[in-house]
Amino acid sequence: YPGVSVLIYDQVCATEARRRRKRGKMPAIGRRVVINEAVCEGCGDCSVQSNCLSIVPVDTAFGTKRQIDQSSCNQDFSCLRGFCPSFVGIEGGWLKKRQGVADPPVDTESWPLLPAPRLPATTQPYNLLITGVGGMGVITLGALVGMAAHLDGKGISTLDMTGLAQKYGAVFSHLRIADRPEDIHAARIATGEAHAVLGGDLVVSASSEALSKMLEGRTRAVVSCTDTPTAEFTRNRDWHFPLAGLQRSLSDTLGQAAVDFIDAQHLAGRLMGDSLYGNMLLLGYAWQKGLVPVSAQALDQAIVLNGMTVEANRQAFMWGRRAAANPEKVAQIAGPLTAPAQPEASLDELIASRVSHLTAYQDAGLAERYRRRISSLRALGDETLSRSVAIQYARLLAPKDEYEVARLYAEGDFLRRLGEQFDGAWRLSFHLAPPLLSRPGADGRPKKITFGAWLLPVLKLVAKARRLRGTWVDPFRFAPDRAVDRRLLADYEADLELIGKMSGNIDHCLALANWPEAVRGFGPVRAAAAELAMQTRERARSALMA
Repeated sequence: YPGVSVLIYDQVCATEARRRRKRGKMPAIGRRVVINEAVCEGCGDCSVQSNCLSIVPVDTAFGTKRQIDQSSCNQDFSCLRGFCPSFVGIEGGWLKKRQGVADPPVDTESWPLLPAPRLPATTQPYNLLITGVGGMGVITLGALVGMAAHLDGKGISTLDMTGLAQKYGAVFSHLRIADRPEDIHAARIATGEAHAVLGGDLVVSASSEALSKMLEGRTRAVVSCTDTPTAEFTRNRDWHFPLAGLQRSLSDTLGQAAVDFIDAQHLAGRLMGDSLYGNMLLLGYAWQKGLVPVSAQALDQAIVLNGMTVEANRQAFMWGRRAAANPEKVAQIAGPLTAPAQPEASLDELIASRVSHLTAYQDAGLAERYRRRISSLRALGDETLSRSVAIQYARLLAPKDEYEVARLYAEGDFLRRLGEQFDGAWRLSFHLAPPLLSRPGADGRPKKITFGAWLLPVLKLVAKARRLRGTWVDPFRFAPDRAVDRRLLADYEADLELIGKMSGNIDHCLALANWPEAVRGFGPVRAAAAELAMQTRERARSALMA
């Protein structure tokens, strides 16, 4: 049609649908999707296909993999479009409710009455900026504080800026509180005029939009430093949360003494059993620090009027107050929020783990082939080079073919971990694209086929048949993916020969030793990654031989 056309797609926002399901206002979806981290290659295709930030990174001994944050998952299942056999459906069960390590209520003998803070004066408008991301209750938090100010008989203006209507989009709530409503002449907090900042998300709190409202000497901030992925993670599979840099930006802007960092989401998860109470815990922390100019009684009444999980929200608010008043005691109760960092494995430990993996993958002969090659490279005397080769050579010797995927499902601890996560009579479904059965879809990729739980015994049989790998009776030996794997391995072994002869230039040797790191994924994803890696390899070989 000539002229301007408009397409209107009318559907409840996925985040709003999740919120309604949680409140019982929409039917629950009796289906979940999980990722088998052992099978995952960390290629990031699931993030590319779904653009979903409920797919989060998880560090393993074999690199950074992916898992699904079930507490924030909108259950639209777009991640299944990722070309990967690691996705498993769970039907008929439900998530186990996590129990907090501290069962409320806490008796007053172990926790005496907390001292009441000195609340800020509101004879002139007091400006409170709340920052966070969509779907995590930022607007609700602003509404609670606004209602509490109203119950205290104060004037209040609220301006919510939600940006893009998507989960994890930046959200700002501007609150201006004054004794007299007529003293508030604008709803938006002007540049450098914020008296306090409640940062529900570190990335948003350190953004230029938020920093522009802060001023050293005026603004105080309480910011959650939980590492939440950003949209960059959907585009960059190797993205890592820039914790130190973001904290430094806030400290440089406000001064070290004017900003408190608290891992609110993880702390709420440990104490309350649900990280979604992190923002309420953050509010309690900020109130105890004297940053919120409303009474505790009014806040409590606002929580009651809101009507959602009243007792849990009360407890989260109190745990925030306790964390501000006695952080050492709360840390002792909560225990470590994350597993203690493991020291990097020594080169000998790394090689031993890969030898064990290769033996399980195929047999002792493959492991011995690996060990001999690594021994010859170690003789060059550079540990960094040896470590790189130890990692990359093992990856190419043991690509995740049909036998290996079957083994990782049949012989791993995946089913045990599912039992720890789900209750009820749940059933499995596998989403695979077997090379002998799958047909190309409209996008040229092989179409996935959904298999029921009956496939698990079949996978066990396929895993036991891995000794057939590469022999004349191997039914998969002519698959295009296997041809790619054989070419990559042959090229890398030729590169190792070259490194052994020209080891004088370590930097160029390292570049040549590391190119397989980019080869990840399955099927067309892996093939595309291999072509790009080949270009990197040719540049590295040319530089080494120049």
